[in-house]
Amino acid sequence: MSVEIREVAPAEADQRLDRWFRQHYPALGQGRLQRLLRTGHIRVDGKRVKAGHRVQAGEQVRVPPEAGLRETTKAGPPRVSPAARREIEGLVLHADDEIFVLDKPAGLAVQGGSAVTRHLDAMLDGLRGPGEERPRLVHRLDKDTSGLLLLARDAATARRLAKAFRDGGVVKTYWAVVVGVPETARGRIDLALAKRAGPGGERTRIDEADGRRAITDYATIERAGRHAAWLAMRPLTGRTHQLRAHAAAIGTPILGDGKYGGRAAFPGGLEVAKRLHLHARRLAVPDGRGGQLDFEAPLPAHFRETFATLGFDAAGAADPFAE
Repeated sequence: MSVEIREVAPAEADQRLDRWFRQHYPALGQGRLQRLLRTGHIRVDGKRVKAGHRVQAGEQVRVPPEAGLRETTKAGPPRVSPAARREIEGLVLHADDEIFVLDKPAGLAVQGGSAVTRHLDAMLDGLRGPGEERPRLVHRLDKDTSGLLLLARDAATARRLAKAFRDGGVVKTYWAVVVGVPETARGRIDLALAKRAGPGGERTRIDEADGRRAITDYATIERAGRHAAWLAMRPLTGRTHQLRAHAAAIGTPILGDGKYGGRAAFPGGLEVAKRLHLHARRLAVPDGRGGQLDFEAPLPAHFRETFATLGFDAAGAADPFAE
């Protein structure tokens, strides 16, 4: 057995290193992990780190060839309940020998947390057949964002797709209903973002001095007077809550986004669902053979109801970025 170098996927970013090890190497106890960290047998990007180190996408984790440390990916049948298996199977829009594409509903968290016990990551074994690897998340969606989520069926595909996300080889298009109408029908938002703690928990804030560059292209597809607009949004970078923070920054918060829009995200007199109106509509990914796969997610119920209320017609809507 030799040393293994594993790359942190985008969907795994910002979590503690010990939690990352629990996900990939559940047989490795906390005490043993601490010893391997203290002695430098486990390193991140060649440096010694502590268990609380927050991993970032693209970091290289050195995993030593210790007995019993190898990740178990070939073992047994899926370890999920029949109900969870049926649930995640019902989300599959596309499956081939390399990937799964899911239509994630709003309200379902992608990964767990201190107050999150029901999440998609806990259901992934429901997509694994006997002798197959556990599918891997290669990016994330917010809990309240609906739409397309990509999974890799093996480690090699996960590494290839993670690189494609980093290098701009994956094209993501979101639909959003925003309160108000942007001053220009289409444009580019180039505002740096940084995570900051606050009374309502961690938020992403505009921070041109210390933030990381974040770029979003947007185009107005339809508008309902001056009250609301239907936007296509294309993130060119992948910062946490980027679209939500950028939409609010130009004065048009996403409908139902109280975290970033406050009361303005819930305009009076508009009888629509008080839910986040952000949907991962289209996803174009390289197929590993020089071609490209293009997927589209249907609108969830609360979007369809809001479109009907505002008079928006999604049937046959053209991609404004293709013009």
